[in-house]
Amino acid sequence: MSNARDIIIRPIVTEKTMAMMDADNKVTFEVAKGANKTQVRMAVEEIFNVKVEKVNILNCRPKTKRMGKYVGKTSAVRKAIVKLPEGQDIKLF
Repeated sequence: MSNARDIIIRPIVTEKTMAMMDADNKVTFEVAKGANKTQVRMAVEEIFNVKVEKVNILNCRPKTKRMGKYVGKTSAVRKAIVKLPEGQDIKLF
């Protein structure tokens, strides 16, 4: 995973993540399964030209969902919560 675009898959935009952006200057991304904190830090700094203060990574397990009699699972996601210093921000939209 040498390319920064392979590590950062997409930003996660929900009500909770938008509140974290406003309150704590934290941005949430979906990242590749094997990416570590150092790779995520370098990828965000390269793509968005910002300085990264802190990176937290969490694995979200798939949930079982039903649609009538059919049972399936949602996809597993690896999320990275990136804290930016004061005065810097990332415009997602």
